[in-house]
Amino acid sequence: MNRIKLNSLQKFKSKGFDMMDVPLVGSFLLGAPKCGTSWLADVLSQHPEICISNPKEPNIVATHKGTFIRDDSSLDLSGYGEFFRGEGVKVDCSVHAFSCPKAPSRIKKIWPEAKFIVSLRDPVERAVSQWNHALDYGDDRKAGVDWSEFTEAWKDGRLRCDSLYGESLKNWLAFFPIDSFLIIETKVMRNLPHEVLKEVCNHIGVREYSFDLGLVKDHNLTSQRRTINIVGRFVKNSAGILPRGLREMIAKKLQSRGINIYRTKFFSTRTSGSRIITDSERELVRQSLVEDQYLLEELTGLNNLTQ
Repeated sequence: MNRIKLNSLQKFKSKGFDMMDVPLVGSFLLGAPKCGTSWLADVLSQHPEICISNPKEPNIVATHKGTFIRDDSSLDLSGYGEFFRGEGVKVDCSVHAFSCPKAPSRIKKIWPEAKFIVSLRDPVERAVSQWNHALDYGDDRKAGVDWSEFTEAWKDGRLRCDSLYGESLKNWLAFFPIDSFLIIETKVMRNLPHEVLKEVCNHIGVREYSFDLGLVKDHNLTSQRRTINIVGRFVKNSAGILPRGLREMIAKKLQSRGINIYRTKFFSTRTSGSRIITDSERELVRQSLVEDQYLLEELTGLNNLTQ
């Protein structure tokens, strides 16, 4: 496993962790949530020179640990290396890191040469998809809030922040040059997947690869969205008794094929259908994002994300 060089040890000793135990992460798939990152991570896991974090989202470096959880405690990298079991460029796919205000400075201090991949789609559609996902899995109730009405959910900064692409990128550019970032439009990735994958490989410094897209299923489709049931939870909790090497081998095989056994019919139940927002709600959100979209265009040249 590639490690941070010894001369980095003294610099970060005060942080409370031994840098010799920190993996050399070469790239971060920053987000945004609901922008095709699960599909992209699964496809990239086929490449023998790429090591995708497993589980996909370690949620270690950023203070944004999912849609609702915020943790401003000191960075603890003990055990972080356990998320990277394999050879090649290590890619952390914690997609909520893009909107996290503290992630850029933390990564700059430890992985100053890192490369970043950011996938973006229409920010309104992205928010609606994230809203549906939170309701389907009851994440809002677990967080002690009620997102059943979209207008109320949109007032919550934890939903809005992941659609503020311009503001988020500006925060990152205070620490990293623009050429450290590969910005992908989700619709381009959908229509020209092989071309996008070639760009990704070039960006993170690995050779081109003949990916088998047929091995990877579409992710997060409403028709496929399922939540783990009691049987699935039992199996998931019991998996810990297996030898680590065997668990890792099974997980890598399933990941490379886009298979999540806990979303199969036996281990999960189907969630409700997709909810839609009204035209007035859509216009309200779109207007609230106008300035941020101008900022994104100023930073990247992208000006056609909104429909």
